[in-house]
Amino acid sequence: MSQISIAYETGLAFAEKMDANDPLKDYRYQFHIPKDKNGEDWLYFTGNSLGLQPKITQQYIQQELDDWANLGVEGHFEARNPWMPYHEFLTESMAKVVGAKPIEVVVMNTLTTNLHLLMVSFYRPAKIKHKILIESDAFPSDRYAVESQLRFHGFDPEDSLIEWKPRAGEELLHLEDLEAILEKQGNEIALLLIGGVNYYTGQYFDLKRIAELGHEKGCMVGIDLAHGAGNIVPDLHRSGVDFAAWCTYKYLNSGPGSLAGLFVHERHAHAKDIPRFAGWWNHNATTRFNMRQPFDVMAGAEGWQLSNPPILSMAAIRASLDLFNEVGMEALRKKSVKLTGYFEFLIHQIDTDRIKIITPANPEERGCQLSIQVKNADKSLHKKLHNAHVITDWREPDVIRCAPVPFYNSFSDVYKMVEILKALLNE
Repeated sequence: MSQISIAYETGLAFAEKMDANDPLKDYRYQFHIPKDKNGEDWLYFTGNSLGLQPKITQQYIQQELDDWANLGVEGHFEARNPWMPYHEFLTESMAKVVGAKPIEVVVMNTLTTNLHLLMVSFYRPAKIKHKILIESDAFPSDRYAVESQLRFHGFDPEDSLIEWKPRAGEELLHLEDLEAILEKQGNEIALLLIGGVNYYTGQYFDLKRIAELGHEKGCMVGIDLAHGAGNIVPDLHRSGVDFAAWCTYKYLNSGPGSLAGLFVHERHAHAKDIPRFAGWWNHNATTRFNMRQPFDVMAGAEGWQLSNPPILSMAAIRASLDLFNEVGMEALRKKSVKLTGYFEFLIHQIDTDRIKIITPANPEERGCQLSIQVKNADKSLHKKLHNAHVITDWREPDVIRCAPVPFYNSFSDVYKMVEILKALLNE
């Protein structure tokens, strides 16, 4: 998407004007926003940690509870939304969100479980080519998962885990440095597993370029899209990455601990010889209930399923995806760029040397998250924001992560939040 040029202004009147002209403004009222004891909305900026609940979610889940109550086991085939193929109701919408073909996407399990299942298939170490490359500040779960995979295969993470690090005195990563690592050690690296949007800095990486660099050296390339799905437009199919996984409870608003998404590129769709773990739900759907057939893996991403889907969780995902389908990622991304740009503008107007934004300034290299580093701060500032009814996310040692989510955050939210932050910094 080309950069959007707006002459931002200070003052609440400008924010209110932007809200009045926002084509998505009414979607805010389709979400439950936390309120104080007086019924006033809190300022919620943690959609990058847990998205707000769409108001339609309750009726979607209630439908399945009613069918369970009225039909029992017959609900697998007779429910209004039959449970047997229920995961298929999510596929097309989820594929649109991440820029994939339907055959490349399935909703199943949870994020780290999916990463492990994908590494079973795509991390195939050899004696020399066995190392795994990650960002140095990858989300802890990714690091733990990769370290455990290395140990499982008999390798020591001290020797076999390679880190793509920021340069001295910087927070952001440079693709040129990744290229240099691969040029030097590519013959030893079997897998790149990169967070598509870094959880700490909010930096969004060029997935296509990462895939190209990895594939040039014969490496498999996987992406953790936990902080990207529903936030940026990753265009997974065209990126060429081999696989990806993401949770759905952040920007995809599916509820705490809900199911995850999985992507496997179409070029692997019919490769039945790829090693994988098996269960009855990745067996051929046409003979699945025969029970006595030898394992016959399904084509595409469904070939990584193991068990029948948890319907109540999927109903919540379906509710949110129906909203995404209605609005479209292009419109959401367009507002996101404006909203985050406005947030950045206001932060820069604060007259202090105590704060800086460590998220990239280029909208093409970030989603809607801004990570604000606060000099000489501790978690007390985060607590003060909370006491002022502003919900943000604190990350040690000194960063407040804020995500103005285009579905339900307004320009006025951003203005009010920055005014409160300014007052606290000036205390």
